[in-house]
Amino acid sequence: MAEVSRYLKVPRSTIRYWVVGSDPLIRVHGTGCRLSFNNLVEAHVLRALRTEKGLMLDAVRSAIRYAEEDRGLTDLLRRQDLRTDGRDVFLDRYAQLLNLSQSGQYAMRELLKDHLSWVEYDVDHLPLKLFPARNSMIEIDPAISCGFPTVSGTGISTRALVRRMDEGDTPEVLAEDYGLKEQQIRAAIRYEKAA
Repeated sequence: MAEVSRYLKVPRSTIRYWVVGSDPLIRVHGTGCRLSFNNLVEAHVLRALRTEKGLMLDAVRSAIRYAEEDRGLTDLLRRQDLRTDGRDVFLDRYAQLLNLSQSGQYAMRELLKDHLSWVEYDVDHLPLKLFPARNSMIEIDPAISCGFPTVSGTGISTRALVRRMDEGDTPEVLAEDYGLKEQQIRAAIRYEKAA
């Protein structure tokens, strides 16, 4: 939970509430409270629904409950077809919008704002990568660097870059050493220091 909190810049107490609260929004599979990459994606989407889109937790809870109980969907917060208008949660299904917050009513497509596009999905519509910093310069990919945040496309850990900065290296030196642009180094540093 501490790493998810740090990666997403969400208080640990909030992550704990979402995962082990009286009515959890994120389900952890297995034993203990170790969160998976899928849980990280769910927490990212939940954070975006709450802070970026202004959704109330009750609307999210209603949507999750309806999706699970009436539609058999246990992965709502990881779905590529998830949408919101800032008030309700929808699934983009077969050219119609299924309102999960309102027990399956259909809505007009024009109500939608931009989808949470910081998750890259594979051909089976499963989460593949997460871009937690609203840009494509930082990524979390469970297949690269043990799932730690890296500079996109490089496998270079953001944490390693900041350690070197803390020890006295400049962004210019790091860019030269790693073959990166200074802009990438600065993005990694901003991301790490925001925690």
